[in-house]
Amino acid sequence: MNIKEMTGLELLKAMCAGKAPAPSISETIPMTPYEVTLGSIHFKAKADQRHLNPLGGVHGGFAATVLDSVTGCAIHTMLEAGVGYGTIDLNIKMCRPIPQNKDLIAIGTVINMSKNLGISEGKIVDEEGKLYAHATATCMIIRA
Repeated sequence: MNIKEMTGLELLKAMCAGKAPAPSISETIPMTPYEVTLGSIHFKAKADQRHLNPLGGVHGGFAATVLDSVTGCAIHTMLEAGVGYGTIDLNIKMCRPIPQNKDLIAIGTVINMSKNLGISEGKIVDEEGKLYAHATATCMIIRA
């Protein structure tokens, strides 16, 4: 399997199916893609004791990393083989504290794509749909 020859959607589908390796960031921040379509992706995520700030709450960087991942991956689903992307802007609103040891769902959705930029949004919710954090992102499309 040569990932450079796969479209973004093909690569992310392979990751969901366990046929492509997960990125190493998922070892630090437990997040796993489980559903992907053109322009949309769903991750499972769970903060644990490794993600706490000095006051004992889940560090905001946990939500920021998960939201950067789902917004970027949503853009990636739209890209042809050999094309990359990089986040140039990430705007996050923390709506309530991220709980520790609770299964959460992170959803990324494309809002707009152009030749050079992709704009997407992401949210972290629980199984009941309660919103914990929301983000919008702009990604630069990198064509070789």
